Amino acid sequence: MANALNGHGARAGEKEKIPLTREGYEEKKARLNYLITERRMQVADYIHEAKEAGDISESSAYEDAKNLQAMLEGEIQELQQVLDNAVIIEAPVEEEGKRTVRLGATVEVETDRGTQRRFMLVSTVEANSASGKLSDQSPVGRALMGHSVGDKVEVTTPGGVVTYTITAIS
Repeated sequence: MANALNGHGARAGEKEKIPLTREGYEEKKARLNYLITERRMQVADYIHEAKEAGDISESSAYEDAKNLQAMLEGEIQELQQVLDNAVIIEAPVEEEGKRTVRLGATVEVETDRGTQRRFMLVSTVEANSASGKLSDQSPVGRALMGHSVGDKVEVTTPGGVVTYTITAIS
């Protein structure tokens, strides 16, 4: 079964495509650049200072520095993998005269209590609830996908069922 999908939208042997907004792509690219050009040098200096301080076999500072270096290199590899496999998602377009919620959409909703919220649906790689970027795999993200303005969507949350009415999609 050479053409079987691997569960991530890619065929066996192909790399998984990672959907990112243009903004998310640029943020990850800037983070990678910072880690490579500045943070790597800071960690190298830290390791050098720890070595200069004495016996490295008993130095907790040296051990900490090496652990920091390993975490840094892991993050660099992860960011490179994400950027190498990124597919830029564009804002949703109207289909059959209707705009529906999909990856990359900014959705405005109102709860049954009148609270208004605004989310941008993004992949899990880019999700950040503090900045209103909600994963399409989260309960709210999954529930909103494919719906249009005016639709009422019920979402089961840890606090109970919440009904969202979609008021705008951009």
